[in-house]
Amino acid sequence: MSSQAQAATGRGTADSRRWWALAVIAIAQLMIVLDITIVNIALPSAQKDLGISDADRQWVITAYTLAFGGLLLLGGRLGDLFGRKRVFTIGLLGFALASAIGGAAGGPTMLFAARALQGAFGALLAPSALGLLSTTFTDPKERSTAFGIFGAIAGGGAAIGLLLGGLLTEYLNWRWCLFVNTPIAIATAFAAFTVLNRDHIGKDTRTKLDLPGAVLGCGGLLAIVYGTSEAVTRGWVDWLVLGSLGLGVLLLVVFVLVEKRTPHALLPLHIVAERNRGGAALSVGLAMIGMFGLFLFLTYYLQVIKHFSPVMSGVSFLPMTAAIVISSTGFAARLMTRVPSRNLIGPGLLLAAAGMAWLTQMKVDSPWAGMVLPAELLLGFGMGLIFMPSMSLATLGVRPNEAGAASATINSAQQVGGSFGTALLNTIAASATASWIAARVTTAGDPAVQAQGAVHGYVIATWVAMGILLLAALIAFVMIDHRPAPGEATGATAEAPATAAGAPASAGAPAQTPAHQRQRAT
Repeated sequence: MSSQAQAATGRGTADSRRWWALAVIAIAQLMIVLDITIVNIALPSAQKDLGISDADRQWVITAYTLAFGGLLLLGGRLGDLFGRKRVFTIGLLGFALASAIGGAAGGPTMLFAARALQGAFGALLAPSALGLLSTTFTDPKERSTAFGIFGAIAGGGAAIGLLLGGLLTEYLNWRWCLFVNTPIAIATAFAAFTVLNRDHIGKDTRTKLDLPGAVLGCGGLLAIVYGTSEAVTRGWVDWLVLGSLGLGVLLLVVFVLVEKRTPHALLPLHIVAERNRGGAALSVGLAMIGMFGLFLFLTYYLQVIKHFSPVMSGVSFLPMTAAIVISSTGFAARLMTRVPSRNLIGPGLLLAAAGMAWLTQMKVDSPWAGMVLPAELLLGFGMGLIFMPSMSLATLGVRPNEAGAASATINSAQQVGGSFGTALLNTIAASATASWIAARVTTAGDPAVQAQGAVHGYVIATWVAMGILLLAALIAFVMIDHRPAPGEATGATAEAPATAAGAPASAGAPAQTPAHQRQRAT
């Protein structure tokens, strides 16, 4: 078949390896997501081994999320400008190096720096992974399957990280929570070089990098993520927290004003102005507030209140991971080409809110099977319906040279939502616990009273998380109006339409289905 014919059909030789490409992209995404939580269970061991103070231990987590969340927009645009395959491969190799440095850390500073470096290379990986997925799978039916798998990983990776962290910490050493990334990342980088489509962009056709936008956008996100992270230990009224949040908002306002007047914008504003992509980003961001809050509270509840071992704590999250996978690949992927997107995302958020409502009845002596398990299943099934269609909407109909920026937007919403949610809900829980115990001065030292106070704090924060998920459901129903095109479920609309002159479509761009055309028209 000639190259023109291949271009016209959208099925070149690289297409035969698209499912191998999905495997490579999925492994990279799993590594990014689980690395946010894999060190959580290992943190007490690392703190003791390296002599990290209680005040500084949060930086093992914060250094990663700060760099990752703050640099996502820049990472996404670099993929658009220099080729996503190149940036993806560099991100993998850099992640491998940073993980090795962190595993070999001889002191707190070295560990914090390695975690920040992991986050920076993760910010290169995440947008390129989603952008590559979007441009690799253009057939609506295959796209729904691919995004179903990707959504399941995005939703379940954090729980897998808790399990893997427990296993590695209990049976090997906390350092292996970092070392384990190195061989996986190197092997994935070599596989990416082999199976991913070449999308190198020549210097003569490369647009300029929007440096003012990069400074303002990344600086604003860095300030917001830093402020919310510091709120965990300082409180929301601390001057540093308020100053960081205020500076972040100010920088982002200026960023929007600059992007409106920049011909080569870091984030073309029409990407987020489109109601479906904007609604998807908001839905994911708000959903992550509840999800990361749940991970935080259940980890403490199981280990501190119920006295589960690290491994058992990780195992207890497996039902939620399984529910996410089943919901995403078994239901959302099949229905995405048949029903409006909000009919998946909205009910998914309501299911997740129902899981939170179940947890508001939690007590110190509540059984895992009767209290935690049903909540995990409800949240898992709900999240599976949210992530896959939201991530598909985030890049649907976007021009290939803007796929990285669109991918960075949904990833930024996910990361900032998770970071903000952890800080917000942790602060609410801590304040509620302190107030509950303070009202019982005569018995405040009793371990049973302290346990009851801790659970009371978790319950109050869970009510807030439930309210946020209900708000997200309302936003999804109001903003998202995307409907699948007729024939998408059978793949009948997958072929690219011929141009007026009968010329073949560009080999570097995905086939434009009626769904893509309608999405771009909006």
